[in-house]
This record gives sequence, structure tokens and C-alpha cells, in this order.
Amino acid sequence: MLAQLIALDWGTTSLRAYKLAEGGQVLEQRSLSSGIMQLPETARVINGQLCADGFELAFDEACGDWLDAQPELPVIACGMVGSAQGWREAAYCDTPANVANLGNSLQTVRSLRGVDVHIVPGVIQRSTLPNVMRGEETQVLGVLQNLPAEAGADLLIGLPGSHSKWVEVIDGRIVHFDTFMTGEIFAVLSEHSILGRTQQRGASFDGDAFDRGVQTALSADGEIGPLSTVFSARSLGLTGELSAGAQPDYLSGLLIGHELAALANVQRRRRKTVHLPSIILIGNAQLCSRYSRALDACGFARVTLAEQATERGLWQLALAAGLVAAHPSR
Repeated sequence: MLAQLIALDWGTTSLRAYKLAEGGQVLEQRSLSSGIMQLPETARVINGQLCADGFELAFDEACGDWLDAQPELPVIACGMVGSAQGWREAAYCDTPANVANLGNSLQTVRSLRGVDVHIVPGVIQRSTLPNVMRGEETQVLGVLQNLPAEAGADLLIGLPGSHSKWVEVIDGRIVHFDTFMTGEIFAVLSEHSILGRTQQRGASFDGDAFDRGVQTALSADGEIGPLSTVFSARSLGLTGELSAGAQPDYLSGLLIGHELAALANVQRRRRKTVHLPSIILIGNAQLCSRYSRALDACGFARVTLAEQATERGLWQLALAAGLVAAHPSR
């Protein structure tokens, strides 16, 4: 199949490149460690010019040979490449946001190759405590592509990670989202606090310890909040109730449990019902497995995992922007 689009998922620590054919089918993909905070530094010649610009170097490394073969291919990119620290800032779009809003708001940067890179804006939710995301909006739109129209009427989509996002979609539009810094807090506590002193990391997943952490967050003891319960990751070790190898998974379950308990409360309050919505998860399979386990304990009964969300979303945005043409189903 002939390639029709180059799609880039360009984040803080990594750059993923996809060569896409009709309908967003992946022909080839690559993963580089050239995120915007760790760009290449060794100058080389690009299109006859000696170049030391890290963004140009990473872009050429990711897809230069694809463009050599098909220089007319359009290029679209999402993620932190559009941030203030990125290649070219793409201003946030306000909620509610959908494919049309975002596809019509792409920012363009001309590369040394003479190829325009179209950058997807993030989404901002303006409120007393503003919320923003970059990259996740594209994944959400990719999930919606594969759902029946009625399924996109009222959805909760979860994107676990360093900064977990929980995105409410109504009628195909991103209308509200919450951010929990669960992954980053876990890393900070494990690596830079006294809790990490007694942890033994690298062991296989301890499901019992993880479940105990989740249940602690959901229990009466957890009502006081994570700033209090997190100390139990140390005290249970000191009393011999939690081994050094079990402590990381206990802490993981504890923090994820607090995140999901808060999410459940927010959802019940916003929806004015005791019933919790079905959830679609996007992200690393192992992390999503942890979240699925904890979501079940929190009363979220219907949880599914989405795949290829980013590349599907970038294809949809390229369609909306007119970078690629829609073809009727054959």
C-alpha cells in the first residue's frame, strides 16, 4: 500500500514516527529517544546545509528516509512538540473540543527539507484551576474513530501515566478532564523520600500488596487522604507487615486507589447518580492492567483497553485539516 501520511507522536522523552496508508493503516513505525527535552546534539548536513538544531536533527532521523522516497508526504505531529518548549508553539484550543476544532487549528513549521510539519494544538479547560493536555487529545479522538456513533455519546476515557488524565466525552467532544499526578508522585516518593529507603525494587508484581494499597485508600483509614496514608508504606515495613519487595506495589496501589476514589466521587457528583460510567483505557499495557484491577475494586465494572489510539487520532486530524483525502469504503 502507498503511504499517504507521516504522523509523529513527539513527547517530552520520546518520539514515535508512523508511516500511514489509507484509513490510517500503519505501514511502518519507529521509536526514538529524541523527546523535546533530550534532542540530538551532533550537527550534520540536512538538505545541503550543516544543521545543529535538535528538532531538525530528530525530525530527519525519524522520517528523513521516508521523505527521500516520497517528498510529497504531508506530516502531522502531536504532543509536547507544540508546547512553549517545543519546535513551534501551537496555542491550546478551549473545551469543548472535537476533531474539527483541532484539525482547523494546526500550527505549521517549515523544516529544512522544505516540508511543512503541522502541529496539533493541545486542549485547555478554563476554570478556577485550569487544566491542560497535549497529546492525550489526539489519543482520545483516535479511540472515538473506532466506536459506534452512539458509544461516543457519553464516555469516560482514562490515560494512566505520570500525569493521568480522565477525559469526559459527550457527542464526540472533549467537554471536561481531570489530571492526577499519580505516576510522578510515585516516582518522587520512591526515589527522593524516606519511603524509598526501605523499598526493594525490581521484583515481580506483588498483586496482594497492590490490592492492599488500593483497599487502604478506599477504607475508612483512607478518608483522611493520601498525605496521611502514604506514611503506611513505611510504617507497615517497620512493623514487619510489609516486606521490602512488596512496598513499591503497595505504594502504587495506595496512590492509584486514592486517585480512583477521588475520580469516583467526582463522577457521581457531576452525573448526579450512584452509577459509574464505563471506561476506556489508553496507554502502557502493564500500567493499564494495574488500573483495571483498581477500577474494578472501586466499582467501575466495565473497563476496556484501546489500541493504536495515537496514530488513529492523527489520521482523523489530518483528514479534518485536508492533509489527506477521505476515500469511501470499498
